[in-house]
Parts: sequence; C-alpha cells; structure tokens
Amino acid sequence: MSEETGKIKVGISIGDSNGIGLEVIMKTLADSLLLEDIIPIVYGGAEVTKEHRKTLDLEDFAFHGIQSAAMALPRKANLIHVIDEKTEVKFGEPTKASALAALKSLESAVSDLASNKVDVLITAPIDKANMQKAGFAFPGHTEYLAKMANVDEHLMLLVNGSLRLGVVTGHIPLKDVPATLSKELIGKKLRLLADSLRRDFGIRKPKIAVLGLNPHAGDNGALGSEEKEVILPTIRDFKEEGALVFGPYAADGFFGSDSFRKFDGILAMYHDQGLAPFKALGFEEGVNFTAGLPIVRTSPDHGTAFDIAGKNVASPSSFRHAIYVACDVYRNRREFREITANPLPFRKVEREREH
Repeated sequence: MSEETGKIKVGISIGDSNGIGLEVIMKTLADSLLLEDIIPIVYGGAEVTKEHRKTLDLEDFAFHGIQSAAMALPRKANLIHVIDEKTEVKFGEPTKASALAALKSLESAVSDLASNKVDVLITAPIDKANMQKAGFAFPGHTEYLAKMANVDEHLMLLVNGSLRLGVVTGHIPLKDVPATLSKELIGKKLRLLADSLRRDFGIRKPKIAVLGLNPHAGDNGALGSEEKEVILPTIRDFKEEGALVFGPYAADGFFGSDSFRKFDGILAMYHDQGLAPFKALGFEEGVNFTAGLPIVRTSPDHGTAFDIAGKNVASPSSFRHAIYVACDVYRNRREFREITANPLPFRKVEREREH
C-alpha cells in the first residue's frame, strides 16, 4: 500500500495479448472514479497496448509509462514496459508471441508482488494450451502461483457478491472425479473455504453448504454411495468441531430453490457442478479468487474470448469486480491480522469478570 496515499497498489498482468485482456483492462481503468481508490500498475508494452487502443472508443484514456512500480502515480493508469515491443498483435489468434507476452507480463507482476512492490494481483485471461508454447509448465495461473508461493493446498473460489463457491476437484476429467474424492481431500477443501471466509471475507462463523456428487445426492445410496461413505462422514466430523457445515445437497434443487442464498459459502464436488450454476447466476460480475495463498490474486471469470477480440464488444464488468474483490480481501486480511495479533488470554478475561 502506498504510504503517501494509503491506496492499494494493484498489479495487473495482461494475459494473452491477442485476446480481450487489454481491452477489458483499458475499459476498466478509463473510469476516473476507480482511479480514486487504487494505484493500478499494468505489466505490458507500449506498442501492444497501442494496437488494442486503436480498436476502442477511449479518446481521453492514456497509459502513464513508468520504469518501476515505485514510480507509479495515483490517479494514473500506470504501465511498466516488460514485453518485447516487436510483439505483433493478431486479434483472435493464439500465437507463440502472444503467449510469450502473457508469460513475461505474469512473471514481472508476480516478481513485484513477491517483493511487496504491489499489494494484490489481477490476472487477465491466458490460453492454457497456447502458454505451453512459451514453456509454461502449469495448468493455469492458480497452480503457477501456488508453486511460486510454495503452497500445496489451495482452493479455486468463485465470488459474486454474497455467493462464494469453491470446488473440491478442478481441472480433471469427469470420469476421474469419483476416485479422486476422499474424506481427506474434501476435509482439506472445506477447511480452506472456512478459513478463507473468516480471513478474506470477514465472516466470523461461516455457514457452509456441501453439495453431493450424484443426482439427488445419491438418493440414499440408490444412485451412488459417495454421499453416504465419503461426503456425509466428512460433514459430521466438521459438525463435531462446532462448524456450521450442512449437506450433502442435491445440486439441482439447491440452486433451483434459492437455497444457496442462505449460506456464506458453498463447496461443490467438481468443476462444472459449481461453475455452471455460478455463471448462469452472474457471469457478468463473477470473479475467480485463489484461496489459501499468502498473496491476494483474482481474475475475471471469463477466458481470452478470441472470437470477439479486437471488436470492442467485451464487457469489463468481471474485470472491474476482480479489482473490487482483491481490494476487499486485502483490507479484510489486514483487519484479521490486527484482530488476531494479540488475543487476550482466557484467564485474564476471567479475572476481570470476577472483579
């Protein structure tokens, strides 16, 4: 956080330079009101951003070029030149050059995040297959950041207002989900979700719903045994600890009846079980947040959208909300650290009550 202004420094990686990343970034940062609250620092290049700007109706918008995060100015859309200025922009076409630009932008932003030169990280979308051309040996941003932070356990958490949804299994084939589920794995993800709701979202006693795996949550074993053998015992263990964990719920009825609005967090068993209803309920403002990391990272809940790149039709709403969520989490974590830094000893409290 800037000591002079008290504003949060927001590091932004541009994603695939042939997708909509720079478009939604520029549309977001063109809002002067947003710049009153943050100091944005984009890791990109002058020529690439120039090509994107030509396609947009942003006459009053311009980046402020800087050489380092320390030079970032408030009320400016700051840009650090980190990618090759010869990088050619081919809208809608994933190329090795666009992957290299995405990787260089990401690495530069993460380096500054690790050295506390920026406070939070917002990542614009990458094309995972294309990134392999640049030597990116990870399934996505989450795994890369977990490796950089030396963290084994993390949770993909989708956020839209009071709707917060995590998934036990992520980017794996659907056929592998049942064998992957275990009491240990579900328990780890539940704990990550509960801890994040407390630390990152300021909910002291979170109420969590757990979805079943099979249709009708197994229908008492008639449609599958995972609920009775794995999911329900895990829920019972958490309840014995005093946690407010409920389920397993059949996913269709849970979302169809608005039951999801009664909970602070939801844990789905697999990717599409959670993301399909989440995106149907609020795709425009959905945010992807990585819980369990020592740093704060969010991203918009959409991909590179190559099919509309360069057409000036991409909505910046999800990217804008990714910034809002990151800043809220950053502030909540600071408050949580302050509250839990020096807890009052139990015996001292008892003595004070006696007198």
